[in-house]
Amino acid sequence: MRTALALAVAAAALAVAPVARVGKPAPGFTLKDSGGKPVVLAKLRGSIVVLEWMNPDCPFWKRHAARGTCAKLADKYAPRGVVWFAVNSTAHLPREQDAWAREAFHLSYPVLDDRAGRVGRAYGAKTTPHLFVIDARGRLAYAGAIDDDPSGAGGAGVVNYVGQALEELLAGKPVSVPETKSYGCSVKYAKPGS
Repeated sequence: MRTALALAVAAAALAVAPVARVGKPAPGFTLKDSGGKPVVLAKLRGSIVVLEWMNPDCPFWKRHAARGTCAKLADKYAPRGVVWFAVNSTAHLPREQDAWAREAFHLSYPVLDDRAGRVGRAYGAKTTPHLFVIDARGRLAYAGAIDDDPSGAGGAGVVNYVGQALEELLAGKPVSVPETKSYGCSVKYAKPGS
């Protein structure tokens, strides 16, 4: 009995333990966008891919969305072959919120539905926003905050870590700051077993 319980606890821990590690292959996934179209990460090999965890109820994410922090980067780098997705792992929000957020905040990129939380947990997404940059070889090159400005004060000295990582990858250089601590609201994952 104890052995079965111990095995069940260990299996549950493995099921939610993040597998994404900077420098290692990014966890594969297939998710549907707000229009119902499937997005398969493996089919994007050869492109740099950015994953932006979002929650339209989170004031941190909404602040960045209203300022266009990620949208401007997505638009700037799209002509250079960078593919950008928002990922919504917020379990309690209906799927329609993804389409609403995309329209309300003028996002030029798809919002992917991960209400089950499997992809978010695989990547170890903790906050909204939390960003991950996957290089053209399919390896995780950056994980962390969008920038070094959690207070939202702005100003000329703000370092946009994702923009910096994209510039370095596109120049054929290694990412100089591959990991930072993300900030924002906690990801509102579904309870295990629900």
